[in-house]
Amino acid sequence: MWLVVVAFVFLVVPSEALKEGECEVCVTFLDRFYKSLVEQNEKFISDVIEEHLIKACKDVKGKENRFCYYLGATIDAATRIVREVSKPMSNHVPINKICEKLKKLDPQICDLKYDKQVDLSTVDLKKLRVKELKKILDEWGESCKGCAEKSDFIQKITDLMPKYAPHAAKSRSEL
Repeated sequence: MWLVVVAFVFLVVPSEALKEGECEVCVTFLDRFYKSLVEQNEKFISDVIEEHLIKACKDVKGKENRFCYYLGATIDAATRIVREVSKPMSNHVPINKICEKLKKLDPQICDLKYDKQVDLSTVDLKKLRVKELKKILDEWGESCKGCAEKSDFIQKITDLMPKYAPHAAKSRSEL
């Protein structure tokens, strides 16, 4: 009888394993972070990892900054669950398992997805929305002061492309 109950529980309880593409920002960011610690030959001690994580979070933007905020690794964060990353990482727990645990603590961590990147070498800038053009400039750390028309944004991107996306600029000039 107990065997039947135990078997039933295992069949009914859903698996908490991450699906392909789930927790994209968490897995990508923490994987890159882990590899940077290995390259720097850092000691895998929880406090050291926490310190490096907070440093790494100072330089990120966009979805990765939001991820750091959810962890509590940014100055303006309201909660702090950084220890939930540093402790398992100090024991070399696989990144996807760390993200699974974070998902249980705060499901919105796994809701983060990277924005689709625009291929500047082939995209027709005239077909993009102004919001998307502004996003390109923002990713480059630039703004378009005095831009009133869509054509102004396109001109600014075209002017800055050799600086920020030289391969795209070169392939566009060959067209």
